[in-house]
Amino acid sequence: MAPLPPLAVVLLSALGGLAGCGHEQAARADDTRPAPAYAGIETRLLDWSMVNFHVAMEGARDGEDVVAYARCAAAQYSLIRGYGFARHVRTNVAREGGNWEADAVYTISPALPRGVRTIDAEVTVADCREQGIPTV
Repeated sequence: MAPLPPLAVVLLSALGGLAGCGHEQAARADDTRPAPAYAGIETRLLDWSMVNFHVAMEGARDGEDVVAYARCAAAQYSLIRGYGFARHVRTNVAREGGNWEADAVYTISPALPRGVRTIDAEVTVADCREQGIPTV
């Protein structure tokens, strides 16, 4: 069997990630905790295509919530800069009490970058809006 072209792999990965969204939203509906409070996004351009995002939130269920917040910030920032894609480089997550922070680095680009941790900015921003996650 021939390997899939890189774009097909990215599209299949994105669709697979979106397939679980409905289940996640149903799980949140059963959660008795108050809705998370998104406490802000700080953006720092490291060079022409590498950007650092520092995000904070209160009331997250786990680190994945704050990671999603950083991903949404990166996607919107890519669109603001006129780019259509981003690639995740790294994310560090910290928790202190009920406060969560993520320090994430993404590269942004006009064309689909190499690698498996890429995001289509338009698709991601639309998904973020649907989930109620703010962007830049």
